[in-house]
Amino acid sequence: MPDTIYRAAAPDTVRTAELDAFTAIYHRASGITHLVTSPAPEILAMLGGGGLTRAALLARLAADFDLPDGDEGALAARLDELVAAGLVSAS
Repeated sequence: MPDTIYRAAAPDTVRTAELDAFTAIYHRASGITHLVTSPAPEILAMLGGGGLTRAALLARLAADFDLPDGDEGALAARLDELVAAGLVSAS
């Protein structure tokens, strides 16, 4: 069974605004504004360039943010939240 590929919502379907420690993301398809904190904006930015598996995403996050032992379970939970919100798709 192939690994799940995660992709951020298309840029034309969301609007974002930085609000101190939060990022507000308006999701046009649902009409909902989500308030997220790190690492959600970083995850969305990395997934915006194309699809990644969870393992590839974890490796990129670990390299970019100096996380030598990133927690795959925590990343899976964040991805599940972002998928449920409609900000990320999984296929």
